[in-house]
Amino acid sequence: MSAATAPAVLDHLVYAAPDPAAAAEELAELTGVRPVAGGSHPGRGTRNCLLGLAGPLGAGAYLELIGPDPEQPEPDGPRWFGIDALTGPRLVTWAVRATGLAERVARARAAGYDPGDAAAMGRSTPDGRRISWELTPPCAGGGGTPFLLDWGATPHPTAAGLPALVLEAFAVTGPDPAAATARLTALGGRWPDAPATAGPAGLTAVVRGPRGAVRLGRGAVAV
Repeated sequence: MSAATAPAVLDHLVYAAPDPAAAAEELAELTGVRPVAGGSHPGRGTRNCLLGLAGPLGAGAYLELIGPDPEQPEPDGPRWFGIDALTGPRLVTWAVRATGLAERVARARAAGYDPGDAAAMGRSTPDGRRISWELTPPCAGGGGTPFLLDWGATPHPTAAGLPALVLEAFAVTGPDPAAATARLTALGGRWPDAPATAGPAGLTAVVRGPRGAVRLGRGAVAV
């Protein structure tokens, strides 16, 4: 099995918010675990904070909370993940970790799904380091289809020992679950939990911290 055909695994869930500081505070209050600063995305107008994910579903993955960076000028175009149009926090998409992205993109196109070309990205960490990775466009297939991400030589964010929540469930719903499954299969990925199901388009995840379980979707709610 080549690197480009090995299964792509869950890398992270993306929780976007128009006010990331307030969303981080809400998560800390609900779960008892406080997100830590990740860094800024120069030119994108965003910054993030992170929480590790644990348990059988979340091992080796993390939750990214992303929103506008007030210390950057307005970007030339819209911020990724529809952040500029958000009225509240929302679980917007997810990433699968893989290698050999150019070959994976070609294989996906041959299977009938175009995830877009992979491109280099990077950000600055709070301690001034520059980290980089490669990814396909995050919104190419809508939130129900993950994007591909390759960290290359950069240590994975979870290697820093992030404070973590247990990922108890992750679900994808949409009007055409068979198509969502086909797109994921074309990427060489697999569902981290239940398969896609029919319903209004969206993502939900259940995470657990010392203060109990919280459902993330259109906002965060204790369950």
